[in-house]
Parts: sequence; structure tokens; C-alpha cells
Amino acid sequence: MAASASVPSSEPHIPVLLRSLLDEVSPVSGVWLDGTLGAGGYSRALLENGAERVISVDRDPAALEMAADWAGNYGDRLQLVKGGFGNLDRFADVPLDGVTLDLGVSSMQLDDPERGFSFMADGPLDMRMGSQGPTAADLVNRLTEKELADIFFLYGEERAARRIARATVRRRAKSPITRTLELASVVQGCLPRAKCGQSHPATRAFQAIRVAVNNEYEQLVDGLEAAERALKPGGFLAVVTFHSIEDRVVKRFFRQRSGMDQRGSRHAPPQESKATRFRLKTYTPIGPDDRELATNRRSRSAKLRIGVRTCAEAGQCDRTALGLPALPRRGMGK
Repeated sequence: MAASASVPSSEPHIPVLLRSLLDEVSPVSGVWLDGTLGAGGYSRALLENGAERVISVDRDPAALEMAADWAGNYGDRLQLVKGGFGNLDRFADVPLDGVTLDLGVSSMQLDDPERGFSFMADGPLDMRMGSQGPTAADLVNRLTEKELADIFFLYGEERAARRIARATVRRRAKSPITRTLELASVVQGCLPRAKCGQSHPATRAFQAIRVAVNNEYEQLVDGLEAAERALKPGGFLAVVTFHSIEDRVVKRFFRQRSGMDQRGSRHAPPQESKATRFRLKTYTPIGPDDRELATNRRSRSAKLRIGVRTCAEAGQCDRTALGLPALPRRGMGK
């Protein structure tokens, strides 16, 4: 249980909400899939707390290279796979006892300026979690002002989206924007200086561009559906989100797949009954406690939601009901 759960002592950082996750799924057993390997915190903790085997997936080659330093300690209990969690069911050779998804950018990606994720250090404006496709610089320099504004607003919930897009287009007319601090400076020039305790002014804009570069919202829904297909009855799906759009999608997915959105009210009759694919383990999201907030500032916006797979046949969810931001059909710089 919670008191006996252990976390890897040699980790450079403890993943967000790891102890809460272990408490909720204890006792850990069987075969798990970690859809976001990152620095390996979840994978190692699952193995050290009872999992027979963990399939660790990441589309970032750097994550797999880093894992080579410690993966051998677990022998054939750990399987490393290069790929995206959007099709995680293809990597499972047996029905799974659990799936974990820790969304967003890993600390190792943020801490490496050469990856281009951080607005706190200068680096190439890349932001790709893998090594293929358009970079953040490609989008920032090729998209129209309207396309950029749509991305900033819909993917980052940035209220100053139009102002930032207009300033970006003006700035790139002088020379291409190719560095992280160049873009951060443009965004900062459009917004009031952050007060003590507030997030950096460029947070939402950088989030929006990163999401667009990596197609993160579509990947998320693909991954939720894939987990539904891959899990055995009684298997856990645990998802950690870091901003409101991600959490809204995960919340609505679990409500839809657990049948909670079929209940009627005095304003609307009950919907036709459908098979429920999950039951909710957490009816409200779990956030960081004071101890975690004190040691890990990144955890302040994190939310953990967990569902338990039923024996109902897997299927496609109603994506129109998940609140996915929908960009107008445009070129996206390709």
C-alpha cells in the first residue's frame, strides 16, 4: 500500500503524482505499459512495486538512449519501444494490467536548451518530441497571422492570441525567428510583466506551438482509445495532465466511457444505454499535496485521473463530445 510503495532512489527527479498513482493502483501486478517513458520514473517504480513486466514506450530517441544506462538492471522485465502512445495497443503482446500516461514535456526535454521547449534558455526553436516533421520554427515562420492566432488561442487558451500573432508576423518580416528566446521576447512584449507567483508570460504560447508541432491532442485521444483496446478487465488507465484542455479531454473520455454522460436530468432525458468500458477509480482528479508542491514546482498544475477497464467490448469514442480544440483546415506549414 502507500506506506510500502517505493520510488527509485537514484532518479534525478521523482515523476509528478507518482506516489498518488501507486497508492491508487496498489497492489501493482502483471504487465503494464508506460506510454510516456521520459526519464523512466513511472516504469522503474512499477517494476519495483510488483509489476512482472513493463513495456516502456516513447517517441523521443533521447529517452530510449538515456534508459540504456539503467534498463539492464531489470533484464527481460523491461521492454523499451520507440513509438507514440497513440497506437500503444500494437506494442502489447498480452492484455495489459495497467497503462500510465504522463502527458506534456518531460523535465529532461525542458532542461535541454537544444530541444527548444523552454522559454527560459536560448536554443533552436524545435519542440519536436521525435525527430520528424515540421519544427516550431517552421510553423512560426510559415503560418499566416490568422493560423498562428488560432493555434495560440485554441491550443494554448491565450487571450492575447491575435496580438501575439500580429507581433510574430511583424518580427519575422525582419528575419526568421529561429531561437526560443526570440519567440519568448516577442510574446513578452505583448503581455504585462508576470507578478510574483504567476507563470511566465510565454507559457501558453509555447504550449500552443508545442501541441501543434507534436499533434498532441489527437495523439491523446488515439492513446486513450488504444488503452481501452489493450487493457484486460480490471486493468487500470492512469493519466496525468498538466493543463485544462488535456484534463477536459481525459475527464470527458472517462465520463463517456463509464456511462456517466448518459444520465438524464429534468432538462434532458437519459440517453440510450450503452455498454460502459470503464468504471471511475477517481471521481475527482487527484492533485499534488503540500509535500509534493514543496519539492516539485512542476506538479502545481498536475491532475491524475484513473479508470478501471470493464469487460465490455472496446470501441471508438465520440470525439465530438470530448472538447477537442478544432483548428480550421489549413496548410499547417506543410
